[in-house]
Amino acid sequence: MDFMTKLAISFLIGIMVGIEREHRAIEHEIFAGVRTYSITCITGMLTAYVSEATGQGFVYVAALFIGAVCSIVTYSKIFLFKRIGVTSPISLFFIFVVGVLVGYDYGMFAIVSSIVVAILLIQKKPLHQFVGSLTKEELYNAIQFLAVAFILYPVMPDREFFGVINFRSAILIVILVSLISFLSYVLLRKFGTTSGICYSGFVGGFVNSEATTAALAGLSKRAKEMADPVLTGILLCNISMLIRNLVLALIVDPTGQITLSMLPVHTVIILVSILMALRYNKKFCSIGGEELKIESPFSLGQAFKFGTAFTLILIIGSFAYKVAGTAGIYITALGALVSSSGVIVSVTLLAVSGNISYITAANTAVLASIMGTVNKILISKISGSSSLFTLARNTFGIIAVIGTLALLLWNSI
Repeated sequence: MDFMTKLAISFLIGIMVGIEREHRAIEHEIFAGVRTYSITCITGMLTAYVSEATGQGFVYVAALFIGAVCSIVTYSKIFLFKRIGVTSPISLFFIFVVGVLVGYDYGMFAIVSSIVVAILLIQKKPLHQFVGSLTKEELYNAIQFLAVAFILYPVMPDREFFGVINFRSAILIVILVSLISFLSYVLLRKFGTTSGICYSGFVGGFVNSEATTAALAGLSKRAKEMADPVLTGILLCNISMLIRNLVLALIVDPTGQITLSMLPVHTVIILVSILMALRYNKKFCSIGGEELKIESPFSLGQAFKFGTAFTLILIIGSFAYKVAGTAGIYITALGALVSSSGVIVSVTLLAVSGNISYITAANTAVLASIMGTVNKILISKISGSSSLFTLARNTFGIIAVIGTLALLLWNSI
């Protein structure tokens, strides 16, 4: 990057973060606004730019100066103005570091980091409200999960065992899948699971479609007329499960080959599910319900179950392929009755590692999604009313048949 480009990037980054800080002045007096943040970011850029000729000592001196300014701001804020918090001085020092990154030609890192920090600053109240709504058990589960995950991840050997599973990659996958589920869990906690059956069903499907289906099915026992709205919620839960399965395949296989192969049949199943949901949705989405009991995805129990499921399916699938070929892999799709995401992660890993073809993996993943759809019938039978089971059997039976026909047609083309 030339000098003018670096100047423009550092100026705009300072403006972006500074605007948020300036907006905070509506609530209380601030120590630094748009001008200060912009000048600080440009100062960081100039410091790094000049240091290429004078040496890195110039950067150290400038960093000490900015650090001293931030320390004075912190002291004044706490002891003179009697306000607790160090966000402003820390964000000011951060913006200086971002400017240094721009000066050293790490513009993309600087831009992405500043966007993330700006989002965190803007979301102050929602984040505080969410943290305040967490129970001690949920906080303990999250800390325990992250501690175990990030302690195990670096010590695990980065190699395949038996030519099938890389435990370091497996831990990373469990972390990413749990993170996706946790983001959906945050939405449920933020807006409440009693805000509507449709909302709870759709968002809950990203967290755990089996648990969400069971929780919604239980509502159908309250009254006979609850069967239709509950079915709508379960249909939306199934739709989010299908979307989640596509995302999981993309995470494990960033090339997108398996996801693209899954997409046509998944699109058909999703569209049919939407049509079914519209058929049964008679202004039922505004109906609330009891609190859905869904365990936090950041619990060791949940992570262990998912990790164990996809590891076992991975090993069984590899063995089945050696014994029975492609048919053996297709049989592993039955594991979707327990965890469709586990099957999809497993077969995608087998394809990425070269053990099976991408087409076989994609077809098995689609079969897993179809089996996950059929599973909604079984759960409705176990947890729901007889009227809900009848509706679920007819509805999800049709969806599964259409999905199977779509898969056969897609493979014949």
